[in-house]
Amino acid sequence: ADDIPTVFLAGDSTVTDQPREPTTSWGQMLTAFFNPGVAIANHAESGETLKSFITGLRLDKILSQMKKGDYLFIQFGHNDQKANWPQTYVEPFTTHKAYLTVLVAEARRRGAFPVLVTPMQRRNFDGLNIRNTLGDFPESVRQTAKEENVPLIDLTKMTIDFYVALGPEKSRLAFSGGTDVTHHSIRRL
Repeated sequence: ADDIPTVFLAGDSTVTDQPREPTTSWGQMLTAFFNPGVAIANHAESGETLKSFITGLRLDKILSQMKKGDYLFIQFGHNDQKANWPQTYVEPFTTHKAYLTVLVAEARRRGAFPVLVTPMQRRNFDGLNIRNTLGDFPESVRQTAKEENVPLIDLTKMTIDFYVALGPEKSRLAFSGGTDVTHHSIRRL
């Protein structure tokens, strides 16, 4: 959309347009919060990491369409942390931050506004509290946002607060099939 701002989304399965209900993502629900004067271009894909997003040329596709005044929302971490995927694994405070900085710089170079988003936490209760399953990746994003002077959406904290407020049993309803602890459901609570 050349005549209106576009919000580009870069991320993994928690951001992508999920193909089958009841599974959904925050990326595909984002359109409900904007009027027709803003376009949403969801380039997220299941299984993606920062590294694979760049090497798989997904970032290049976004950059080829990006114009001044657009936005780039960036959320990775779920798959980046998988050490058993050596082809895409990254260390949180070195390579992960470096890749985030590349996406920020490329958006700014085109006159767009980058926004960093910490990864949504998995629903993994330890008693009445949520157990951290994302390691240092949320903190890596927070540090990068501060260092690069980029707006931050702390989705990790927001999702933890949401799950804890609902509690161990009722929070199941927010997830696909009630057994998935990563992907939300379109069903209403």
